[in-house]
Amino acid sequence: MTMECRMRLHQIGNFVVKSLSGLAVAGAVLSVMPGSSVAQTLMPPGARQSVAPALSATDKWTLPKGDQINLGTVTVITAPAGGAMSIFGSDMARVLDDGDNLRVLTVLGKGPVQNVIDVLYLHSIDMGLVVSDVPEFYKLQYQVPDVARRLRYIAKLYNNEIHLVAPTSIRTIYDLAGKKIMAPRDVSFYAAKVIFSRLNISATFDYQTDDTLAIQKLIDGEADAYITSTGKPFPHARDLLTNENGKLHFVPIPYDGKLQDLYLPTKFTNDDYPKLIAPRETVDTLAASVLLVSYNWPENTERYNRVARFVDSFFSKIDQFYKPPRHPKWQESSINIDVPGWTRFKAAQDWLDQHHSGSAAAGSAIDPTVTSSSDFQQFLTATGLARRNNISRAEMVKLYDQFLEWNRTRR
Repeated sequence: MTMECRMRLHQIGNFVVKSLSGLAVAGAVLSVMPGSSVAQTLMPPGARQSVAPALSATDKWTLPKGDQINLGTVTVITAPAGGAMSIFGSDMARVLDDGDNLRVLTVLGKGPVQNVIDVLYLHSIDMGLVVSDVPEFYKLQYQVPDVARRLRYIAKLYNNEIHLVAPTSIRTIYDLAGKKIMAPRDVSFYAAKVIFSRLNISATFDYQTDDTLAIQKLIDGEADAYITSTGKPFPHARDLLTNENGKLHFVPIPYDGKLQDLYLPTKFTNDDYPKLIAPRETVDTLAASVLLVSYNWPENTERYNRVARFVDSFFSKIDQFYKPPRHPKWQESSINIDVPGWTRFKAAQDWLDQHHSGSAAAGSAIDPTVTSSSDFQQFLTATGLARRNNISRAEMVKLYDQFLEWNRTRR
């Protein structure tokens, strides 16, 4: 570790100590913005070539070579059209398109649970979007103890918020014990299974009905609640839930200690869902990270090199995704955040090591002058940890990572 990195960790430590007097702090994982240079060493042999000049309408165009097209194309499987996942895939395709050198071909998939299977077994899929709580669902539902071990994550893209809608007679999530809950298989059953299992709430889930029909069944009184895990604002909730006579509302989900290693605390407001939340009111809920993942390809294989080329372009141009007209939830993305239970794709880690080791920019995104101690104290209060005085060093590192994510969701 360089002297500059040591000084940065020391600075972060002092900041956290000021917020929690008497606690020893080991440090925090740095969250930094990448530079703009290109890591040519990540490109496979023979792939280094200049970008072809722009073609005019009067030029005679020639068909590209098939081998070159295949070498430069990577596939990303997302989710059905209309949601944030599919839009993120389209954004990556548009920003990273580099002629024959790199083309991102997006595939509309069923959702994060099926995406794991598709990344593992479909020959044509290089990467996919998966939510961070899916591995626990595989453990509960498929009896697969650690599916994430066979995958590698490239970056955290954005947050999926947990939407739990029910009649106003359901005041808390615990009121749903023994009730029927609409939880469409591909967009919410995985999160519902994990959350209800951890909170020891027994309920009946209808996971066969599609998401649009599931909402209608709730409106018609054929179910007691509807749950989904998706980025806010969820179009179906805004458009389909007219909520006549105020019969429906968002049920708050507490940031219970049983959930804190897997989820982050966040809120819904009237701006998000004006038909379901009154002005100036908020509803507590949870969020999970949507990750871009790849199969754990052996280093220097063709598939590994193909994903490595994508990583180099994606990381080098990450700042372009934060600007309009790209999806606003790109503001929640991070190429270097550590995700508990997951291992980073080696080429991604190599890129970060090469571009940020000893960099003066490292750590700027969590500098105490940017993120105030009052914000950190507010986070501790919101999570019920403000009065604890026995947080271990390891817990503090994880806690600070959670705070960074929580702070980003509020912007």
